[in-house]
Amino acid sequence: MRVGFGYDVHALTPKRPLILGGVRIPYLYGLQGHSDADVLLHAICDALLGAVAEGDIGKHFPDTDPQYRDIKSTLLLKRVMEKVKEKGFHLLNIDSTIVAQKPKLIDFIPRMINEIAHVLEIDAARINVKATTAEGLGFTGRGEGIAAYAVALVEED
Repeated sequence: MRVGFGYDVHALTPKRPLILGGVRIPYLYGLQGHSDADVLLHAICDALLGAVAEGDIGKHFPDTDPQYRDIKSTLLLKRVMEKVKEKGFHLLNIDSTIVAQKPKLIDFIPRMINEIAHVLEIDAARINVKATTAEGLGFTGRGEGIAAYAVALVEED
């Protein structure tokens, strides 16, 4: 078995939709980035890539490459999972945390879990998504951005 850890952060901007876990969240701000800037899926991608010693999301999908401009992060996650399988591993579980002062995300978490499970072709019971605030501290607490952390456990086939 191998463990991978992922982290991502993006600034909030009024010019984009907010996408987290592949789910569009109604909010005045979205996340700024080259792709759809889904910090949760980016953190999960990095956790999976880390578990199989394949670097990080920037190595595989550089923000300097125009083909990834505004790409859905669900597509990136699907490609990462294909890489995990090519390396001879299967996913056991994912645990993740979104850090955002606003909006409240609890009502959207079940949809995020189902979307992630669908993309990864794994039972939703193996995916966990949590959300917390930063208690007003730091860039997330001031509402300047959203961060996400993820841990993935994989096992060699």
